[in-house]
Amino acid sequence: MAELVTLVVLLAAMVVAVPVAKRFGFGAPLGYLAAGLAVGPAGLGLVTNVGAIAHASELGVVMLLFLIGLELRPARLWVMRKSVLGLGGAQVAVTGAVITGLCGWGLGLAWPTAVVLGFGFALSSTAMALPMMAERGLLANQSGRNAFSVLLFQDLAIIPAVALLPLLGTGSVPQADGAWLSVAKAAVAVVVVLIGGRYLLRPIFHAVDRAGAPEIFTATALLIVIGTAVLIQEAGLSMSLGAFMAGVLLSDSEYRHEVQADIEPFEGLLLGLFFVSVGMGADVPTLMAHPVRFLGLAAALLVVKALVILVLARIAGVPWAGATRMATVLSQGGEFGFVLFGLAVGGGVMGGEQASAAMLVVTLSMLATPFLFAAEERWFAPRLMSAKPKRPFDTPPDDNPPVIICGFGRVGQVVGRVLRVRGIPFTALEQSAAQVDFVRKFGSKAYYGDPTRVELLRAAGAEKAKILVVALEDMEQSLRVVEMATRHFPNLTIFARARNRRHVHHLMDRGVTHIVRETFDSSIRLTGDVLRQMGLTEGEVTRTLDTFRAHDERTLIRQHAVHNDEIKLIQTSRDAADELQSLFEADREGEARAKAEA
Repeated sequence: MAELVTLVVLLAAMVVAVPVAKRFGFGAPLGYLAAGLAVGPAGLGLVTNVGAIAHASELGVVMLLFLIGLELRPARLWVMRKSVLGLGGAQVAVTGAVITGLCGWGLGLAWPTAVVLGFGFALSSTAMALPMMAERGLLANQSGRNAFSVLLFQDLAIIPAVALLPLLGTGSVPQADGAWLSVAKAAVAVVVVLIGGRYLLRPIFHAVDRAGAPEIFTATALLIVIGTAVLIQEAGLSMSLGAFMAGVLLSDSEYRHEVQADIEPFEGLLLGLFFVSVGMGADVPTLMAHPVRFLGLAAALLVVKALVILVLARIAGVPWAGATRMATVLSQGGEFGFVLFGLAVGGGVMGGEQASAAMLVVTLSMLATPFLFAAEERWFAPRLMSAKPKRPFDTPPDDNPPVIICGFGRVGQVVGRVLRVRGIPFTALEQSAAQVDFVRKFGSKAYYGDPTRVELLRAAGAEKAKILVVALEDMEQSLRVVEMATRHFPNLTIFARARNRRHVHHLMDRGVTHIVRETFDSSIRLTGDVLRQMGLTEGEVTRTLDTFRAHDERTLIRQHAVHNDEIKLIQTSRDAADELQSLFEADREGEARAKAEA
């Protein structure tokens, strides 16, 4: 019964505090922190079992990293390697060195303690930074990607930091060969996760999906996330790293969007609980005893980290707007700092009072970050960049149109204009507010919204429509719409625009048969005009283009079977070019014989 009362108190505090915080522009994380302070031991004292709640709330960070991994396909992660290793590595190294020097020379601490504090304070809060940026839609831009790269390197850097703690201390952290044994154990766990994820995840989800039980699909998704995280933790690594690996391994799966939809509600609530636990764990009596000291240390941490990140971002070529945003959102201490300081106490590197003081400084910096970020977004960002705020999505009328067009740009508008003159109703969905306003000026009707959201497609009448035209420019978004429509609206016949051959192959992987390459037909027509200008007869032009078109379509279908194997794809392209050359040579020989006989 006591547990239920605690749950009611926590939920009530969150329901009250978060809307108030968001109403004043500070974001949800500050609301959760305030709720924790209010009901925790330092506040009303309604909740006292802080440790148990903090342990359970770690699942919020775990699921956050899993969802991030789902958005980062291996190819994209490889593209980010320079920013992860370069900018992320520089941030940890420079910030750690500066803070170590300040703690050693400035505060007179022992150098092993200063090193641990320097590295621990260099880490930022993934759970704090990412939700703040996600709330404002900043993760998709360059500053958001750079911030994530830094956070990813920090999460990876905690592994060698924990392994090297025995070299600094004299306590109970595993020593010498024991530390290297732990590293080997961790490496084996990573290999097991990679191999298992590569060969087992798809068959598991396929079998569960065929069972037709949505709740079991959700249970399977939770099992994969938590199971992988626990396995990695048992090997001595971060649970968040394990969840991130599971997400990356699932990012190429056809089930990734369904898994994302199932996990997100749990992630949001548990991540909120994490911030509540941070607020409850704040050592307010110590702060009240020495307010100037701890507020000053927290302010110094925020300033030092912000300056280092600002300078490094500018050196890396990040514009001022992005650099100030990164400096603000990454300037606080992080949850992994709590872990490192706790292990350092067990290893004899620092005392318990020192660790408690360091954790209080981290907590204060986390409390200050939402205020600083809100101020940066309200006063600095508008002056450094002229980005227009997003307006709310439109709600398209569900008047049972037979056709839905996703993307009302160059291609979608042509389809819509022809349908209109033929009297065929349609609903057009466009994710660019500027494009929606533009086409409305000229009498076209389009609705502003994200067509990758299944709720929007359902609101637009997808359950009763006959045809879905996917004319989006972005390939990833196009594939996501196709996956959503195939899974949730099997009644729809999908016609898709493809940007290139690779896009065609991905659409074919998802069962789409009505595919038009956006530049192919126009290129054929242009080629025909060139051939006519060169003196070929109309019959020769028609025969040449028909031969080329038929051969290219056959090649496209043949290459679908090997499009994931670059070596075989290159070889089939060369073979196709030789085959086409032979076809035209045979055609020329036939024309020569016909002329000779005539």
